[in-house]
Amino acid sequence: MHSTKENLQVLHEDNHLIVVNKRAGDIVQGDKTGDKPLLDVVKEYIKDKYNKPGNVFLGTVHRLDRPTTGIVIYARTSKALERLNKMLRDKTIKKTYWAIVQQQPKKATDTLTNYLKKNPKNNKSTAFTKEVEGSKKAILHYKTLKNLDNYSLLEVDLETGRHHQIRVQLSNIGSIIKGDLKYGAKRSNKDASIHLHARKIQFTHPVSKELIKITAPTPSDPVWDACL
Repeated sequence: MHSTKENLQVLHEDNHLIVVNKRAGDIVQGDKTGDKPLLDVVKEYIKDKYNKPGNVFLGTVHRLDRPTTGIVIYARTSKALERLNKMLRDKTIKKTYWAIVQQQPKKATDTLTNYLKKNPKNNKSTAFTKEVEGSKKAILHYKTLKNLDNYSLLEVDLETGRHHQIRVQLSNIGSIIKGDLKYGAKRSNKDASIHLHARKIQFTHPVSKELIKITAPTPSDPVWDACL
C-alpha cells in the first residue's frame, strides 16, 4: 500500500521541513527499481497545497528500508537540509523504533554491540562479535514493552545507524522481526512489510531551535493493534 499525495500522512510541517509517516513498500528516494519514491509524492503534495510553480526543493535527510514503516524527515530548504545532515552526523537526532519479534529475547532489556559487514551483492548485513575487515561497529539498546502469545514488542534506540542494523542485530539474538524473510523469518507478511516501525523522533528544529517531538501511529493490522 504505497503512499500517494491523497493518502500521505503528514506528522509535522513547517517552512523548513516536513515529516511523514512512511507506508510499507514506499522507497524514501529513487533507486534502481524505478518505482516512484516517497520524495516525489511529498513534492507533489507541497506543490499542490501551496500552489508552487516550477520545481519544489526537497532534501532527503535519512532513509528507511523499503519494508519498514514510520517517520521520515525531508528538508524543504537547503539550509535545513545542511543542518539536519550535520545533526545526524553528530547523533543529536534521537530515533526510537518499535519492532515486533517472533522469539522473546532472553533478556527483557539489553544493549547489543556487534560489527556489521554489508554485502552489496545480496543487500544484506552480517553481524560479527569481533571486528572483521570492512565491518562497522553497531550498538543498539532495546527493552521489551509487551509479550503476546507468539510475539514480543521491543522498543529500540539506536546509537549507530548501520545498514539493516536493527534487523540483523535482533536476528542475531534469535529475535527475528515478523515478516523479515531476509533475516530468517519463515513467513512473509502479506503486504511484503516487516514489523519494524520508526515510532518516535526528537530533535532541535534546525532553524527555530525549538524542541520537536513526533510519534508516528503504527500501521493498522491485528498484530500491531494487539501491541497498543
